[in-house]
Amino acid sequence: MRTHLIQPIAALVLRGLPPACVLALAAVLAWGLAGCQAGGVGGEDASSKEQVLAEPVSKETMESLREISGEGAASDIPVAPAPDIEVAPDVTSAADDEAEKGVAESGESDEAVSSDEGKGGLPSAADLSIIEDYRAGFDHGPKPAAFQKYIVLHDTESDSDAAAIIDWWDGNGNQVAAHFIVNRDGTIWQCVPLDRIAHHAGYGDAGHNDRYGIDEDGRDDMAGSTPIGGDFADYAMNAWSVGIEMVHVGGEGDYPEEQLRAVDDLIAYIDASFGFESEIIDHKAWRSGNSDTSAEFADYLESYRATRKHA
Repeated sequence: MRTHLIQPIAALVLRGLPPACVLALAAVLAWGLAGCQAGGVGGEDASSKEQVLAEPVSKETMESLREISGEGAASDIPVAPAPDIEVAPDVTSAADDEAEKGVAESGESDEAVSSDEGKGGLPSAADLSIIEDYRAGFDHGPKPAAFQKYIVLHDTESDSDAAAIIDWWDGNGNQVAAHFIVNRDGTIWQCVPLDRIAHHAGYGDAGHNDRYGIDEDGRDDMAGSTPIGGDFADYAMNAWSVGIEMVHVGGEGDYPEEQLRAVDDLIAYIDASFGFESEIIDHKAWRSGNSDTSAEFADYLESYRATRKHA
């Protein structure tokens, strides 16, 4: 390659080539070398696997060089343009961009994916051994995560276990139920999926829709409900919350530790399911004068609201 270029240039220099022409020929030489190094004028023969170089200088250029020794001027020398050098794309950047795009499209982040691990291992439904008992009359409409704001705690005001309470709810025709019932021994029953509306809170104080930042938007079919009117006119809470009933009768003793620990885990499970923490209230916060939760639950409620655990 270098011999092809240098020999004619050396010969012309010896014949008295003007300096301007020497500079022009040097430019041609630089182009030839750069083109070969960049692969612009060379390639690889697929059969021999040896580098094959293309003709470094065009016939027109060689013809002009031959004329330099005569009347040709430096400005008459045709210099081939520098070859276009294709720069390989930044593969690493492209891969990073694709990964970020995938995260954005999925709506997930590293933090969201590892939320269980980051919070010390939040429980799953399997961990809690939740017993499902869904009845058609308990489901009153859609409640996706965008409409989840509250966890409402209740007492059943009965010492019957969850299975008996569910049968009673299903048989009375009122279509009332909570999402979960927690027995005194800590076993958990689920009556309604988290992304569906359950009728557990009923009518609340007039003005409470505004106070709690919720509205009656038509997702709740309100089947089985009977308006109370007067001071209890608002009905939005069911469509914006998850209801947890604890088997307990007010005034008949404390809540067992097994039951309270199960409520702790259940709240953590609800948080993990939605990917955020809902505000915790009890039923009487929504409807003043209501008996649940009982007076003996007051300290636990304060702790749940502050720490999401009973103690």
